Formats: sequence, structure tokens, C-alpha cells
Amino acid sequence: MTGAPASAAGGSGATPAPRGGKLGAAAVNQAGLWNIANILTMVRLLLVPGFVMLLLHDGGYDPVWRSFAWAAFAVAMITDVFDGHLARTYNLVTDFGKIADPIADKAIMGAALICLSSLGDLPWWITGVILFRELGITLMRFWVIRHSVIPASRGGKVKTLAQGIAVGMYVLALTGPLATMRFWVMMAAVVLTVVTGLDYVRQAVVLRRRGLAAERAAAMEAVTAAADVEDTAGGRCATNDDIGGTAGSVVEPAALGEPVGERVAGGRGAAEGER
Repeated sequence: MTGAPASAAGGSGATPAPRGGKLGAAAVNQAGLWNIANILTMVRLLLVPGFVMLLLHDGGYDPVWRSFAWAAFAVAMITDVFDGHLARTYNLVTDFGKIADPIADKAIMGAALICLSSLGDLPWWITGVILFRELGITLMRFWVIRHSVIPASRGGKVKTLAQGIAVGMYVLALTGPLATMRFWVMMAAVVLTVVTGLDYVRQAVVLRRRGLAAERAAAMEAVTAAADVEDTAGGRCATNDDIGGTAGSVVEPAALGEPVGERVAGGRGAAEGER
């Protein structure tokens, strides 16, 4: 026996089980595919075909069915708010959510705009401007994703809210002053769409330039470091050669075969003769 306690010696080598092992595992698994944020995103995706069928039912002009379509659209927009908030608050961000969430957003909004334009309720140029902006910004995010991520701005959130309100008003069969009001709400949404889109373009260009500059600086540092290593290695080799040459000059008399003692004695005799 060594007299050391079992804990100090490592015991049996088994790793002690953490407290609340089941709860810990549940917390880790919570960020898997089947979490509340991803479920809300999938619900929003499933609402898209249901929304289209409700909106276009009976020719698309039945106020009752359009009210049902508005309810489906409202639920989709509400889940869009909650799934992102839950994912960030409870660390439920997954690769599936990163891809599916923007697809669900664009799908419900694009389906509503195309259906409304096909029914003649919304001019096609408005649908084209909004869809072009949304698709362009999505592609631009992938363009700069290697360098950085374009953050969601406050203007972008206001734009999304304005689009949701305007499209929701167009989905409902409104008449009179409310029908006139929804047009101006849509115009405000279009202006915000264009302005925030231009701001995202500016951010993307700046982030890409910064990323490329950082890559060039890192490449220059790597080249400089490699050159320093080569210079250091060359200096060491030169020092070794110098040492070898000095050693050769020291042992040169011995290599010539002349006894060292005789050369020393001859030197002393010459010195005495000069005296």
C-alpha cells in the first residue's frame, strides 16, 4: 500500500457521473432538430400551401375564405417572430433553422404577393420589387458569408412588419377608406424595402472589402514569418561554417606535420635574438 487516498491515486479510473445526468442530457438534446423553434418554422412552411388554397378558394373573391386565409397568414407571421426569439434566447440555433427559417419567411410572403397580383388586387410591379429585393439580399448574404454575417438591422425589422401589415390588409376583402389606407401602407412598405435593401448592399460591400483586406494582411504576415524562419536558419548555417573554418585554422599546424613544440621554441629563440 502507498498510503495515498483512493481519490488522489485515481481510484478505479471510472469517471464520476455528473449530477442530474438525465437533465443534462435533455438540455443538450434540446438543441437538436426537434426543438420548439424548428417546430414553429416547420409549421410556417406547412401553412404556405394551406394559405394559398384558402386565398384562392372559390375564385379568390369570397370574403369568408379570405378571412380564413388572413388568419393563416397572421399565424405564419406570428410564428416568424417567436421562433427566432426562442432560438436565440434558449440557444436552440441549428443548421436546419438557419436554412429553413429564411425559406419559410420568403415562401409565405412570396406566395401572398403572387396570389394577390394574380387576382388583380396588387400591381405586379410591387410584387416584383419586393421579391427582387428579398431574393437579392438572400444571395448577397451567401456572397459575403465567408467573410462575415450581415446582421439584421432595425430598419429590416420595421420593413418586415410593414410588409406583413400591408399584405394582411390586401388579403382581407376591404372596401372604402380601409382599401385606400392599405395602398399607402403598401407604399410605405415598398419604400422601406428599397431603402433597407440598399443599406444591406452597402454593408455587404464593406464587409467583403474588410474580409479581403484581412485575408491579404494574413497572407503577408505568413510570407514575412516564413522569410524570417529562412533567414534564421541561414544564419545558423553560416555560424556553423565559420566555426568549422576557425577550427580548421587552429589545427592547421598539426595538419602540416610540424611539431607544435618546435614552433614555440623557434619563436622564443627569435624573440631572444631580437633582444
